[in-house]
Amino acid sequence: MAATRLTATVAGCAAAAAALAALTACAPPGANVDNTVDAAQAQAQVPALNDVAGESAVPVVAPVGSQTTALKAASIPKMGKVVTDQDGFVLYRFDKDTAKPPKSNCVDKCAQVWPPAITDGNPDLSGVDPSVVGTVTRADGARQITLAGWPVYRYIGDPKPGAWKGQNVGGVWFVVAPDGKKNLTCLPTPAPTAVEPPAASAAPTGDGGTGGY
Repeated sequence: MAATRLTATVAGCAAAAAALAALTACAPPGANVDNTVDAAQAQAQVPALNDVAGESAVPVVAPVGSQTTALKAASIPKMGKVVTDQDGFVLYRFDKDTAKPPKSNCVDKCAQVWPPAITDGNPDLSGVDPSVVGTVTRADGARQITLAGWPVYRYIGDPKPGAWKGQNVGGVWFVVAPDGKKNLTCLPTPAPTAVEPPAASAAPTGDGGTGGY
């Protein structure tokens, strides 16, 4: 009598991706005033497969932020002294954060509109005093750059390097100066409203506790 042997092999793989615009009254000459964001900061969710037999795969969410390898002091028309990243995008600080101790309170939808300036190590510095540069560990484990203790961010509403449409957004976001202080040279009034997160965003409902980010 012949016996029938059935061998079943089932393999599964799941992947999810989430793709990550505020007019200012003091826009620099020639600045693009179109708030449409062509490319959003991406937040990827990938499966991490465990080597232990019989153990379920555990999804790992990549930290949200803008990889920042350099901090550069620059001078922008109408605004004056600012700090940019390696691509020339202006960096900002958030009044609802704290500097002593350093802490970021921009999470969820807020962090999609204001990607944290994250680093894998020491960024290259140009015109920025090393003594004011530090990092703070975010809830997702990413290391965010700080200036004088203040976490710094990019703004997805800035259409190009050198733009500073994030100035005074919500009355709580400001261009950061090389010493970590707020650059208040030009304050658009009334305070602009932040752009919305990308439509395809999978962020939780709400603004991450920022009160309008």
